[in-house]
Amino acid sequence: MNRIIDAHIHLDQYSEEEIANIQRDESIAALIAVSMDKASSIRNRQLSKNFSFVHPAFGFHPEQPLLKDRDFADLFEWIKLHQQDMIAIGEVGLPHYERQKDPQSYPLEPYLEVLEQFILLAKEVNKPIILHCIYDEAPLALELLEKHSYMEAHFHWFKGSETTLERMKTNGCYISFTPDIVYEEEIQRIAAQYPLQKIMAETDGPWPFEGPFHNHKTMPAMIHHTMEKLSKLKNMPAKQIYNQLLANTKAFYFNIE
Repeated sequence: MNRIIDAHIHLDQYSEEEIANIQRDESIAALIAVSMDKASSIRNRQLSKNFSFVHPAFGFHPEQPLLKDRDFADLFEWIKLHQQDMIAIGEVGLPHYERQKDPQSYPLEPYLEVLEQFILLAKEVNKPIILHCIYDEAPLALELLEKHSYMEAHFHWFKGSETTLERMKTNGCYISFTPDIVYEEEIQRIAAQYPLQKIMAETDGPWPFEGPFHNHKTMPAMIHHTMEKLSKLKNMPAKQIYNQLLANTKAFYFNIE
């Protein structure tokens, strides 16, 4: 059986019944459950206690208004207190979509300050960091990672320029692809050129997809379609793609056995 790991899923947004159904899929080796905020982190931590295949990451999603300083301090304190339960810091990063809609409400500078603090925290607790940083924001995140010499970074669902991709390659960053690789040429282009040894697969569920997935609930099993497309893009046997991505994800999230 070809095993898969969903390297980025918002599992706390699924029902217990849906998670139980996911558990019954024997092809799923593990899920990396990323968090939106403290409440999300608390739920993902509990899910990891209930389901052994769930590995939570704790963080603050950047596509939302920033917290007050005392609330960020509380979140950081909580993460440090429960660091033994998390596999990574995430999801954290810089706003892109909200900045496009309302740049005045999402000034980059304070988000950069928060991201830098999360990078320092990841380095302090020796955990990988899961980044929401695409297009023009990705180079800014790379600058911070380089500044602090910490490259245990996973750029999830990355989209950006050739220059940024080359810089990410040089720094040994990991990226992951969602099921939109099946129908999005931009994503196919990135996947074709990025080193296979630095690629993972994700769903970002429950985010919905188009193409053959239109009106279908996003579930980790969709990753099998991602593997098939990667096999064609890399001109390699599917079994080799499955084995390599499984090894990549286990190697990056070094607590997965």
